[in-house]
Amino acid sequence: MSTKFSEVAMRLVLMLLLVSAPCLVFAEGRCPPGQYPIGGQGAGGCAPIPGSGGGGSESSAPVPTGKWETRWGAVAEDSAPRAAGTPLATGVSESRKSKREANSVALEECKKVGGKKCTVSITYHNQCVALADPTLEQLKARGGKSTGYSAKTDEDAKALALKRCESLDGGQQCRIIYSACSLSEFKSFR
Repeated sequence: MSTKFSEVAMRLVLMLLLVSAPCLVFAEGRCPPGQYPIGGQGAGGCAPIPGSGGGGSESSAPVPTGKWETRWGAVAEDSAPRAAGTPLATGVSESRKSKREANSVALEECKKVGGKKCTVSITYHNQCVALADPTLEQLKARGGKSTGYSAKTDEDAKALALKRCESLDGGQQCRIIYSACSLSEFKSFR
């Protein structure tokens, strides 16, 4: 009788283990591996277990810390006739958040320095610009045209503006009168 009793007792223990095993295996409830349940009645959720990497075999994606924002610049020049040797009224803007703002500021600056018919000649974004004018001697002797050029770097913009300016009017002598960059800016989300 003692062997029958121990067999029955053993079967009961085994049944209890089998019945309670699912509860032990799913101790984390409704959450995926590497996470634990949070929240109260009717508002449950899951959170990563600290130090577990957040999600079992799935790797977590990098979280962005900010974004790159475009910056604009513009050059406005006076198109009204002027006397020979008189400098051209020019207005500029740099590192503005929009094309419209860059153009507006450049036009205002052109008018402030005496421009009568200011128009935007160059608008650029996330790069550099340079303006080249004929030398003062060149302007006094026979006039001349200024020119601008935009490029990825300040050095490239200057070199290209000079080359273009010097190729005008049969090879005029030129100099850089202005250069600037309006490069994109990183803005943190924090």
